[in-house]
Amino acid sequence: MIRKPLLIAAGVAVTGALTLGACSSTSTTSTGSTSAPATSAPATSAPAASKDIVDTAVAAGQFTTLAKLLTQAGLVDTLKGTGPYTVFAPTDEAFAKVPAATLEALGKDPAALKQVLTYHVVAGKVPASEVKSGEVKTVEGEDIKVTVSGGKVKVNDATVIKTDVFATNGVIHVIDGVLIPPSLASATTTGTSPASSSKDIVDTAVAAGQFTTLAKLLTQAGLVDTLKGTGPYTVFAPTDEAFAKVPAATLESLGKDPAALKKVLTYHVVPGKVLAADVKPGSVTTVEGQPVTVTVNGNTVKVNDATVTKTDIVTSNGVIHVIDTVLIPPAM
Repeated sequence: MIRKPLLIAAGVAVTGALTLGACSSTSTTSTGSTSAPATSAPATSAPAASKDIVDTAVAAGQFTTLAKLLTQAGLVDTLKGTGPYTVFAPTDEAFAKVPAATLEALGKDPAALKQVLTYHVVAGKVPASEVKSGEVKTVEGEDIKVTVSGGKVKVNDATVIKTDVFATNGVIHVIDGVLIPPSLASATTTGTSPASSSKDIVDTAVAAGQFTTLAKLLTQAGLVDTLKGTGPYTVFAPTDEAFAKVPAATLESLGKDPAALKKVLTYHVVPGKVLAADVKPGSVTTVEGQPVTVTVNGNTVKVNDATVTKTDIVTSNGVIHVIDTVLIPPAM
């Protein structure tokens, strides 16, 4: 349902070698050795290939934060395994750009931390000489976008600053920014902790602090256990400000009529987990039984007459998209 303009773009699966691209300035000698792009520091010398990816990163001295997080996420043994892997490694300076609160939240949520870190890893050993622009599937499952322009290489919004740090089980390319998976992008860029993905829809809504009216009405309608269940569900969640637009008499009336209240609330829920990247304009049937109409105009997405103000608050049993108006079923 909600479209991807509010996210980092996700794309199609990789079809061949990684498209990291170092460009026209990358060359391969007759012996097969690779020189780094003109915009990068010289490639690490061959002796580095006596160590695996983790030991190579530790020895380099500029990936202390990455090494610490790999340990917290339980990924050290994986990246010391056979592989091979291509790792886009953020430097300590790159991690320093990430808000401390976000890093702290990731440290407390191994699942979200693992998701972020594996989004920096691509299966296979791809040196700079094999690079081209395109979209590539990561070990995390979502795609990164590689762009080559004017001798510079970018991975999503991060710039490649050094290529071809070879290891026994793959290769490291150094980047100056931390990559955030599209499914976590909204959470990390809007201040919502990625740890919210470890909570169900109800607990996530309560923790956000802007859905107190919705949470209260879900309790009155007896829907809490449902939205704490397996799901998955996609919820269009009106904020407290959205409910404030509804006449007090209407809310009071709904509070006295559990059946009508349940009808209104389930009209905000769609079966399945639909992220912003998967959204298309059209009619979608809700759990209540009647459809909502999704329209897209430029970067603006509307559900009936409500505007989507935030997307992809990922939970353990679905996803929440925030709307600025309460949806009313046509039959009411």
